[in-house]
Amino acid sequence: MAWQYWTEAARRGGWREVPTPHADPDSGIELRVTTTASAVSKGTETLVHTGRIPTRVENLMRAPHQLGDFPFPVSYGYLGVGVVDEGPRDWIGARVFGLLPHHSHHIVTTEDVHLIPDGIDDHRALLAGAVETGLNILWHQPPRFADRVAVIGAGMIGTATALLATRMPLDRLEVVEIDPHRRALLTDLGFTAVAPDDACSDCDLVIHTSGNQAGLARGLEITGDDGTVIEASWYGSDSPSVPLGADFHARRLSIIASQVGEVAAGHRARRTRAQRMSAALAALNDDRFDSLITGVSDWTELPRVMDELSGGSDGDGCSSNLAQVALCHVIDYTGAHAR
Repeated sequence: MAWQYWTEAARRGGWREVPTPHADPDSGIELRVTTTASAVSKGTETLVHTGRIPTRVENLMRAPHQLGDFPFPVSYGYLGVGVVDEGPRDWIGARVFGLLPHHSHHIVTTEDVHLIPDGIDDHRALLAGAVETGLNILWHQPPRFADRVAVIGAGMIGTATALLATRMPLDRLEVVEIDPHRRALLTDLGFTAVAPDDACSDCDLVIHTSGNQAGLARGLEITGDDGTVIEASWYGSDSPSVPLGADFHARRLSIIASQVGEVAAGHRARRTRAQRMSAALAALNDDRFDSLITGVSDWTELPRVMDELSGGSDGDGCSSNLAQVALCHVIDYTGAHAR
């Protein structure tokens, strides 16, 4: 048998047992991928788990291999790795990454998945989605030589983006984060990590990924005249208050929306999504990305993990801190294939 994770109602998810799928041996392009690991994309998936996907963007927010419709029941997710065990001969045994939901098996085509480069293990490969998002953010408004850049919010997306930005010839790169434990992690990675009140001003470019309106407000404050804020947070059904009064217009600030669903406008005519993903996977050849893996749970624990990441309890009636400390939380499927 095979297994699919479904969100059945707000804050209630579980596994459904389904027949084991098989690839069509005559198709020439169909593959079966047996999942080895998946990861939770905390920002979007907790909005799905709590039923906060706005009706007017339901179609835009569909994952490529989503089952069901928003709000419920829905089988969602887009960070999965596995091994091809059925399909064309030259694909058998290949390790692949795909924008796949939390399932034990997937039937996909050769165009739906991407080969994982040698030297990158399955858990690090799960960060390909975050790195692809970071790459797209940097394509929206590429930092220039000797620019002063700040990244606000050291979650999975913010930290991945900052790691990519370290490869650019910047004058200054700060990561602004309210949590002292995350700042310590960032310092160990070689970043200048600061609390919001200590952030330098006069930035040429500020990248906001915190998902909190206070972070966006602080981003506008530390952006220099004629500077740009890239807004990479998504707020679901919430409506953040954006401080566009005071000196916003007088200082001629710009806010650019970034969303990974399309290749950034500056590159869209010259890069496909597949090429962007290939670049992201290649960028993972950097051991620092392993620091973003902050926890691993057995596949059977996914319902509890999803609830804790959404701010629920830890099962003992106590508030869990998983939501605060998690960057990339991995779900391991080793036991799923033994049943």
